[in-house]
Amino acid sequence: MREQSKINIKNLNFYYGEKQVIKDLSLEIPKNEIFAILGPANSGITTLLRTLNRLCHLTPEARQEGEVFLDGKNIFDSDVSVTELRRRVGMVFDVPTTLPMSIFDNVALGPSLRGIKSKKILEEEVEKALRMSALWDDVKDRLHTPAARLSGGQQQRLCIARVLALEPEVILLDRPCSALDPISTAKIEESLMQLKEELTIIIAPHSIQQAGRIADRVAFMLMGDLIEEGPTQDVFSVPKDQRTNDYLTGRYG
Repeated sequence: MREQSKINIKNLNFYYGEKQVIKDLSLEIPKNEIFAILGPANSGITTLLRTLNRLCHLTPEARQEGEVFLDGKNIFDSDVSVTELRRRVGMVFDVPTTLPMSIFDNVALGPSLRGIKSKKILEEEVEKALRMSALWDDVKDRLHTPAARLSGGQQQRLCIARVLALEPEVILLDRPCSALDPISTAKIEESLMQLKEELTIIIAPHSIQQAGRIADRVAFMLMGDLIEEGPTQDVFSVPKDQRTNDYLTGRYG
């Protein structure tokens, strides 16, 4: 195991009923890097992301075999608090879902649930999270307006801020820019590049180009199998597997 691995996946198999969607996958994800997982539809990428904080177990008939270690502790152990796991490993989905409340209250909810009651501290926590998600300058003068009034890109950055307010160690992003314009996408990518100094980021990018711009390492999955992984430049310039080369050059997917 790499000395600086944040997550270590060993022989992971995942099933929905009788259907196997992840096949004997082993992977190490370093801390304080952006790790992108590439692949065409039905490759098991969303399932893998949701497995890393046990969201998959909300689905009936879902089951897994194998182990996933977070800082050396198996997240499937019986003494692991799922609530605490999901605080430490937060997830941002492809479609931004704001809560029906103000911008401020969307972000303050997490610190409030952590027991913070002081208005001053809550204000500091909200500002910190909004700055980390590159949204503060856009909203600092309208924090108490409904979050639903934000643009799509701003709503996605608000969702990132809401996760950051929980003080996670890892954030999972499932195609967070798939519905956004290039300017909003660039702002989110800039935020992620800064956030990796404090967090480990695992992303299913919305394009190969996005992975090339921001990822330190990439993995390529196909139909539930991990085909290869490595430093982004190595995989992109000299892929070891012909299937990876075919995907990167647009022959399928």
